[in-house]
Amino acid sequence: MPDAIFAHPRLAAVYDAFDGERDDLAAYLGIADELGARRVLDVGCGTGSLAVLLAGSGREVVGVDPAGASLDIARSKDPAGRITWVRGDATAVPALAADLAVMTGNVAQVFLTDEEWARTLRAVRAALRPGGHLVFETRRPERRAWLDWAADPAWLTLDVPGIGPVAQHREVTDVSLPLVSFRQTYRFPDGEVLTSDSTLRFRDRAEVEASLVAHGYRVRDVREAPDRPGREFVFLAQRTP
Repeated sequence: MPDAIFAHPRLAAVYDAFDGERDDLAAYLGIADELGARRVLDVGCGTGSLAVLLAGSGREVVGVDPAGASLDIARSKDPAGRITWVRGDATAVPALAADLAVMTGNVAQVFLTDEEWARTLRAVRAALRPGGHLVFETRRPERRAWLDWAADPAWLTLDVPGIGPVAQHREVTDVSLPLVSFRQTYRFPDGEVLTSDSTLRFRDRAEVEASLVAHGYRVRDVREAPDRPGREFVFLAQRTP
């Protein structure tokens, strides 16, 4: 089951506002250009921000996500219907012969067990053409991002267009490495309060590289995330024959 922040209609509607400027999206568009990718699979596409950007550059795009509420937001950004939206996880995607598959944000860290991660890597590989690429980011565990999350207990209030002032509060609820859990609480103008609980798995570079090789990929490059230098790795892996 996807987290409430993605699956609850009222939370999905404010997700983009609190997610802020997506400085990482231009980097993924640049990688698609670098690789000459014309057909792209966006795994965990959420509200569709990257998928829409990729489609706007003339690419054929498939966005897949298990959260129906997020996909509803994504579809509203795609009135011309240029993008194929699929509800489900990566295993729901048919063989696409995609040039590129991407996982942005925290998507690669939501797979908490080795089997979940392996199943995703296998499904993405099946959707790629021979020689196609998988590109994704993951937070560096040694950076201990959860300390930053716990450092600021203040509520953040944003005036969300069409909704009004919405307040958000985030707290870290458990650190049992490699798993870190946190709760986000939202207070709406009519007084309704909704919460969303999430857990992420922090894999180190060696673990990620080993898992990619074990499931049919060659690691071509490991880069810094341009919008979060020193905090994240960006893996560029190629499907092996």
